[in-house]
Amino acid sequence: MIRKMMMTLLALFAASAFAAVDVNSASEADLDSIKGIGPGTSTRILSERKVGKFKDWADLIQRVSGIGEKRAAKLSAEGLTVNGVAHQATSAPVKPKLEKTGTKATPAPGTAQ
Repeated sequence: MIRKMMMTLLALFAASAFAAVDVNSASEADLDSIKGIGPGTSTRILSERKVGKFKDWADLIQRVSGIGEKRAAKLSAEGLTVNGVAHQATSAPVKPKLEKTGTKATPAPGTAQ
């Protein structure tokens, strides 16, 4: 019985130590508590939020300068969410590698052009 109570208390403590911060409801202090967000970024987020709430991560990335896919993934890992949703990495289209031959770059063998 005591063991169950201790495990429950430990689980509650762990959950409270890593509380998610939603970009649409967070205060400036909440945003600043996320590792990777400083005063400049939190100001830009709050300014854009006045225009309208963020629909999703793509909307946040598009509207807030300085936040791209990589940074969004890092901020999400630190606890930032958009409408309670963590960032899902999107795959960008792969560009074919170019191989240098002489003075002109040509597609590498086996790649589509």
